[in-house]
Amino acid sequence: MQVIILSSAHDVAVYAADRVVDVINTKKNPVLGLATGSTPIALYEELVARYHSRQVSFRHTISFNLDEYIGIADSHAQSYRTFMNQHLFNAIDIMPTNTHVPLAQSKEVAVLKKSAQDYEASIQQAGGIDLQILGIGLNGHIGFNEPTSSFASRTRIKTLSESTVAANKRFFKAGEYQPELALTMGIGTILDTRAVLLMATGKAKAEAVKAMIEGPISAMCPASALQLHEAATIVLDEGAASLLALKEYYQWCELKRQQLHEGSLI
Repeated sequence: MQVIILSSAHDVAVYAADRVVDVINTKKNPVLGLATGSTPIALYEELVARYHSRQVSFRHTISFNLDEYIGIADSHAQSYRTFMNQHLFNAIDIMPTNTHVPLAQSKEVAVLKKSAQDYEASIQQAGGIDLQILGIGLNGHIGFNEPTSSFASRTRIKTLSESTVAANKRFFKAGEYQPELALTMGIGTILDTRAVLLMATGKAKAEAVKAMIEGPISAMCPASALQLHEAATIVLDEGAASLLALKEYYQWCELKRQQLHEGSLI
């Protein structure tokens, strides 16, 4: 893993935006994997600002989101389609037909399984994902791949853990239906992407980050599967990096990487 430790959450968002813009500006038909949650919001704000300052156009970009709740409409205030429209899609020039979020409104198993299969096929038809943006849950989940998820898993129906349901409860009104199932890209799907960039900020994520980077590769920490990815970048602020035993080594490695990029190790 390439572990980058920055001073603030803002710096994490700026770094991630740099990577996204680089992919869009260097690829003919860039394909992005996108995430929801609180951490990517600052990234999307940065990307919108760069679009408005004409640093980037999303006209030819295709996107695939990691997941969607099962049983609520795309138009629901808490759907991830709504989240993406509000925080990114409606503010940039991406073509709506090029934005993909798993279709999960149905509560019929057969329909949902077909939707998952179609989603995998759509990713393949697009040529695969060039850069996958990820966050990490408090229990180490990526997408909605909760602990014990298979590293070979593909897009599928997934039962959310009680801790994930509890963490997301604040987004739903009292008495409102809150999904306990989701359609999510699998860990195998994520590992197939050409590059991964995981963002984590704040001390609350420090234990999950440590397990992901320094713990054993284990289904109990789904994000630890990224140790198997040949192009995984983990971007952290000081809070998220606070429990890393080898923090200084990662900073040293990043210094040497930059020197290599500049053509010198002196």
